[in-house]
Formats: sequence, C-alpha cells, structure tokens
Amino acid sequence: MAGSDSASSPYLVLARKYRPRDFTTLVGQDAMVQTLGNAFAQNRIHHAFILTGVRGVGKTTTARILARAFNYEDASGPHPTLDLSVEGEHCRAIIEGRHVDVIEMDAASNTGIGDIREIIDSVKYAPSSAPYKVYVIDEVHMLSTAAFNGLLKTLEEPPPYVKFIFATTEIRKVPVTILSRCMRFDLRRITPEIMSAYLESILNQEGIGFEPEALAMIVRAGEGSARDNLSLLDQAIAHGNGMVTAATVKAMLGLGDRARIIDLFEELMGGRIGEAIGTMRTLYDLGADPQTLVADLADFTHLVTRIKVVPAAADDVSLTPDERRRGAELASKLPMRALTRAWQILFKGHEEVSRANNSLQAAEMALIRLAYAADLPSPDDLIAKLANQPAPAPAMPSMALPPRSDRPSGPSGGGASSASAMRIEQPEPVDAVAAAPEAPQAIAIPKPALATVTSYKDLIALAGAKRDVLVKLALEGSMRPISFEQGRIEVALMDGTDPGIIATLSARLQLWTGERWLVMVSTKPPEGLTLRQETEQRKQAAHEAAHADPLVKAILETFPGAKVVNVTVRDEAAAVVDDVPPPPPEEDDE
Repeated sequence: MAGSDSASSPYLVLARKYRPRDFTTLVGQDAMVQTLGNAFAQNRIHHAFILTGVRGVGKTTTARILARAFNYEDASGPHPTLDLSVEGEHCRAIIEGRHVDVIEMDAASNTGIGDIREIIDSVKYAPSSAPYKVYVIDEVHMLSTAAFNGLLKTLEEPPPYVKFIFATTEIRKVPVTILSRCMRFDLRRITPEIMSAYLESILNQEGIGFEPEALAMIVRAGEGSARDNLSLLDQAIAHGNGMVTAATVKAMLGLGDRARIIDLFEELMGGRIGEAIGTMRTLYDLGADPQTLVADLADFTHLVTRIKVVPAAADDVSLTPDERRRGAELASKLPMRALTRAWQILFKGHEEVSRANNSLQAAEMALIRLAYAADLPSPDDLIAKLANQPAPAPAMPSMALPPRSDRPSGPSGGGASSASAMRIEQPEPVDAVAAAPEAPQAIAIPKPALATVTSYKDLIALAGAKRDVLVKLALEGSMRPISFEQGRIEVALMDGTDPGIIATLSARLQLWTGERWLVMVSTKPPEGLTLRQETEQRKQAAHEAAHADPLVKAILETFPGAKVVNVTVRDEAAAVVDDVPPPPPEEDDE
C-alpha cells in the first residue's frame, strides 16, 4: 500500500523538497541571519524589509521564514522569534502559502496603481488570526512609478500590525524613496565550499551515489545560486540514471574534458597549432560545443591568471585536481603579458563563434590566431634581441688591405716592367670579410637632417615645413626683422606680442639647425610693417591697380554686380622662380 501511495504521489523537485523552512537550514546567508537575530533579541524589528540578490539565493524563501518569525505563536502565546525548530500555530499554513494574513504578490504581473490601492485599502483592517499581517511583494522593481508613489505613505507609517517584505533582483530600479523606508539585506552568492557540502548532504539523504568531480562541475555551472544548483543536480540524477558521474555531467552540460581542455591550452600557448586543432576536433566529435570549448579555455586562462596573482586561488574546492596542479605549473611558467593577450583573443573569439554560421570553423580560426600570437616574442624580447645583434662590418677600401703573400707586391726582377710593378692586386671578398672585426655594436639610429637658414624668409619657410604654426604666424605677423646674420637675429616685436615667443624661436632654431642662435629684441620702437602687413599692402595695391585698368573697368560695367576677387601679379621674383629672366626695363626715347 505504501508503495502504491509513493507511486501515485507527484514527484517534488529537489529545489522545493529541500527548501529551507527556518534560518538554521538557510544556506550561505550567515551575515543576514546574525543581523536579524540581534534585532529580534533586542525587540528592534523593522516594519519593512527589502531583500536583494541574484536569482536563486533565497529571497522569497527568506521572506516566508521572516513571516513565520513575525507570527510565531505557541502555547505561551504570540512572540516573534528566530527559533523556529518547533512549528508554531501558523507555521504550517505560512510554509504552504495558504495563510490568510500572509499575502504574497508578484509585482511582475501586478504592476499598476490599482493593485497597490488594494493593498492600501486592506492595510486598514487588522489580521484575522495571526499577530501580524505580512505583505510579501516579489520582483518589486517591476512596479510602475505611480504604484511606487502610492505605496510611499503607507510604507512610511503603516499600522503597528503590518509588515512589508520586498524582494528584487534589480535593486537599482527601486526608487530611493522606497529604499530609505526599508531595512536592506543583500543576499550573497553561495560559496563553492558551502554549496558542495550542501549538495553532498542532499545526495546522501536521497541515497544517490556521486563523484566529487561531477559535483564540482555542477557547482561551477550553478554560479552561486542554490536553485540553479539543485535544478542541475536533479537533471544530472535523471541523466545518469540515479548516479551522478563526471561523464554524465559533461555530456549533460556540453563540457569538454577538463584535462583535455588543459592539454589544448598548453598546445596553444606552446604554438603547436596542429596538435591543438586535432584536440579540438576530438572534443567536438565527443559532443563538446565549440562555443563552450572557447569559453572553457577563457575560464582556464582566467584561472591561471588568478593563481599567478593569488596563489591561494588554487585551493578552491570547485577545482579539479588537474586544474589545481597544472594550473599552478602554468602560472609559474607563463608571463602575465601572454596570459592577458590570450584572454583578449579568447574573449573576442567567443563573440565571433556565437555570431558565426559555422561555429566550429570560427572556433578553429580563433585558436589559430591564439597559437600564432602566443608564439610571438614580446616587445621586450625583440628590443633585447636587436640591441645584442652585431652590426654589419663596414666596407673597407681595397687599397688599405695588405697584398696577399702568394702574389707579387713589388718589382720581382729586371724583366719586370714598371707598369706591372705599380699594379696593386685586389683581394678576394672573403679576405675582406675575414679582416673585418666581429665585435657587436649598438644599432645606429639615423639622425634627422638639419636645415640651413640664410635669411628671414628661409626661416619662415622652415617653420612652415616643420608645421610649427605658432612660430610661423609670429614671424609673419608679430615681429619685424631688424638684422639677420648666421647664428644671430634681431627683431622688433609688435605691440601686444608675448615676449615668450623669443625663447620659443631660439629653441626651435637650435632643434632645426643643430646650432645655437642668439635671438635679440630691438630696444627701438617697431617701425615699418611686418611681412604680413607688407603682403596685405601689396594685395591692396594690386586690387586698386586692377580696378584702375580700362579693360577691367569695361568688364565691370558690362556685367553689373561682378567684382574682382583675386589679383595675381607676376613680378620679377615670380619670374626668377619660374626660371624666366625678368624683361629688361624699357627706355624712353627722347
């Protein structure tokens, strides 16, 4: 009969079956439990609480436990307490979600001011049977602005028999006016050590065998969420037919073998791209997803980097023995620059694989890029190698080399002619190479060519060529040359010119010409025009001359509204530039 009842009862998933019912069974939230325990012991119980944290860390569960604690009542009467080891009069109904004075509302489906108005109206009435009327609003950040505003007054000054408990995963979306009226608790992610022990205890209660490596994979995939870990554990039990093994969890999560992932990482960082592609294909044939493989490589790169920075990170219980031992070895061998470069390539490659039509091809291209980048020397290695490389031997004139011993070096007898006696033999190239010194020399960096300045106009042209706008504009419009010699310039500054331009000009001249220049300011008041003013004066004179020309006058009269825009004068200087001698001056016939 018992077996028949068990078979007919519906299956209750682990996340609901092992849901904490009091604070002693709440996993991984010791800081919050301690704060609440002190508040209850001192009878300093707030009227509004807000619980925040990632999915599955126990926000709604904590709200129900708090509702039990508020409304605990036993034979001695109602008294709020955190000691819920013995069920009180209202505990069972609150646990099963059917107590009339504990109202749970999902803000995701009740977002408007009308839903909040119902709460405001019902707050006026005292609880039916329990000491407190408790309102639990889940995902409170989903309420509209009007709903939040309507709740403010009631939330700030509720009746003494009302308690509010809010839960949210998006605390930043909750208005500050709501937060300031609540006692806030941030529920933390559950650490791998606590989660592993928690899953082991559940498997022991269920009488199910397991492998520690399989639990480590589930804990890593659960990311600190109790509900996610229990859901994955439920799936792993079903997938492994009542046994949680590493092989079944790998197949279920689409993970590659962690040892093979480490092998693949070592092959890539060693530049052995052929072996890496073969390992990648093997893992793919075994059912591993290419995007997951790239993510696993990035995860292991992060692990090695963490161990390199914080060696104690290798003691994490969620790591496999291979990850602890080989991760520490790789952290001691690989430089930080190579690890950060590998992380950047894998991070970018993961995005490319997710968007590619053929994920395997995209993953292989990312691994090829990583292997070739890992094999490249660092900039420091390149600089050291170039600095220690011997410079090529300088070419030596053949006349300076001694003659070879097997050839005549002078007159050899009376029969020898003077021409043959004066002939100097050219040595073979190999002798020149052998005679050159082989001492290493530093690489000579060519120096920029220095300019020559012979006139004030040359100086302006040089400033323009060097793209030094400040000096060029100052030479043309802020100073007038008084005298110009090699290494010495005397100028007159126009009114309102910054005297600091003199030091700037002297420094620029030394940089451009390689010589020291003495730039002096004339003590006499500036007379005459600057080069810019002279240029403007010539342009004005040319325009006036053009307007006075009979032909131009006729054109302007013929076309009303026309005007002279630009006047180009081919003077003697322009003719010289064009290699055309200027025409001789005309002589008047008397």
